[in-house]
Amino acid sequence: MPKPTVRIHNTETNEVTDREMTDAEYKTSLIEQELAAKRKQDYLDQAKLKEEAKAKLGALGLTIDDLKALGL
Repeated sequence: MPKPTVRIHNTETNEVTDREMTDAEYKTSLIEQELAAKRKQDYLDQAKLKEEAKAKLGALGLTIDDLKALGL
């Protein structure tokens, strides 16, 4: 399977060069993609927990403002 392509644009000469990623660039790219996917999943997990907490507070008859008033 071919590796992704890297585009290099020399703004002084306006020359554009496309080349295949090196092994090191490809490995770094894969690691960055994994980290981005993990950060996205962490964000979604936190948003879900926040919504669940709000639902539990609502079931108890409390609001976020009630908790702020109590200093929590």
